[in-house]
Amino acid sequence: MRKLLLACTLGLIFLSIGFAAFQKPNWTVPDEEKQRKNPIAPSEAALGAAKQVFAEQCANCHGDSGKGDGPDAMMYDPGPADLTDVSHMSKMTDGEIYYQITEGRKPMPSFKKRLSEEQRWQLVLLVRSFAGAPAPPPPPTKKPDVPGEKKPEPPAKP
Repeated sequence: MRKLLLACTLGLIFLSIGFAAFQKPNWTVPDEEKQRKNPIAPSEAALGAAKQVFAEQCANCHGDSGKGDGPDAMMYDPGPADLTDVSHMSKMTDGEIYYQITEGRKPMPSFKKRLSEEQRWQLVLLVRSFAGAPAPPPPPTKKPDVPGEKKPEPPAKP
């Protein structure tokens, strides 16, 4: 009986470890962060500055062209994102990209203290350029219903 109990316990432990290894949690980005707009206009100067920062801080994992194929990429699970994936990048707002760069998530480090706010926003522009994807509009803001407040009437049809 003890051997059966030990075998079941070990089986559950290995099953739990295996299940945890295959989980890839999504980024949880607060709504107010998703709605942030990039204060830096796209320009050659901003992209040039971002390319230098990317080469020093990001290319080892994300690769020189952002495909997630840098020399250190194989060391991490989950692996670095493919920043050239148009279908994925076109769904992300500038605020989401900025938040991910700023806060990080294992194995990606936080760049909140390593890079200035301006450098992080410049990186957002560069990341967008890898996919050639324009920023989607931010999600609509929800206004709470105020009791007693009248909602505007829709215009009458002629």
